Amino acid sequence: MKRPTRKVIERRAIRVIQTPEHPLFMFALSAKELQAVAEVSRVSRDSEGKLLGYQRPKVKQHVRNITEYLNGEEVIFPNSIILALSSAVVFKKVRGPRVDDGWAEAGTLHIPLPKPGQPRPAWIVDGQQRALALAQCQRQDLLVPVNAFIADEVDLQRDQFLRVNSTKPLPRGLITELLPEVGTLLPPNLAVRRAPAALCDLLNRDPASPFKGLIRRNSMDAEARRSAIVTDSAVVTMIKDSLGNLTGCLFPYRNVVTQETDFDSIRKMLILFWTAVKEVFPESWGRQPSRSRLMHGAGICAMGHLMDKVMSNIDINGAHALRLVKTELLRVQPVCRWTEGHWEESGLAWNQIQNTSQHIRLLSNVLIRAYTSSRRTAA
Repeated sequence: MKRPTRKVIERRAIRVIQTPEHPLFMFALSAKELQAVAEVSRVSRDSEGKLLGYQRPKVKQHVRNITEYLNGEEVIFPNSIILALSSAVVFKKVRGPRVDDGWAEAGTLHIPLPKPGQPRPAWIVDGQQRALALAQCQRQDLLVPVNAFIADEVDLQRDQFLRVNSTKPLPRGLITELLPEVGTLLPPNLAVRRAPAALCDLLNRDPASPFKGLIRRNSMDAEARRSAIVTDSAVVTMIKDSLGNLTGCLFPYRNVVTQETDFDSIRKMLILFWTAVKEVFPESWGRQPSRSRLMHGAGICAMGHLMDKVMSNIDINGAHALRLVKTELLRVQPVCRWTEGHWEESGLAWNQIQNTSQHIRLLSNVLIRAYTSSRRTAA
């Protein structure tokens, strides 16, 4: 008795060799076929906190607009979908003359269709909203241009996803969450954010961190989001500013030549300072930014600038380090208006502070002036 053959989509394709390990393929699939072979790798986390996937949540209105266009009478769909293909996909070069010009070669891609319950052999790296619209449109026979590469490794898929979307409005939080998981060489604008992004993730998951579970991430489910009140972009900016500034308290722990980072020391310093902040301002900590500007982007960044001043005088490994940091923070406590009142000099009410460079600078100046004045008086 013959064993049933596995269903396969065979499609003529052009193979372009950029690197032997990851050749590129150009071909076409119908909307129905694309839905059958490709899936979206949504960003999420497993029970141990490991990052899974890389795609942002779908944008319903955007998908609806594309679907309406696809259901129209005259449709031109030139934008290709970029896929990462499983190594189960096989390319067979066409034999004969005039099929290889030294730049590209013609052949046939054999894409196996998955059995029920099995993973699909392709993942969408770019074009998830278009793919969702294609799945919902009436013209399931519409041919869609596809560019693809072989990559079973999710790290490579994430790397390509970030590069493809580097000039598009990807949510900043999604980039922040993906960067620590990408091990390949990144463009300078992304590379400089990798270490701060990794430290932000550490602060959100470390049991000793006062930020544990408070930083909003794209991978969070609805229940976790309800208690996540701090934007990850604010935390990343706070860390990045200190790491990149010569006067930053985190700067000495980063080798600017080798890009090596002493994560353990930075972790100690961040947890030490922000634990002290939590204990000195208990009534302001852990509240929604609309109720406490300490948890607001402006408050996080301004306190980060104060951190650079305070922690330059602290031995993070000292026996009484936490007590000393709290003593230093008590110097600014009288001028702080996190939940009520008006900030001195500015005349701004506590809830008028916004996450703008002007307000962050204003808040930073008030805190630092109060701190240096108190130290000068004490001396």
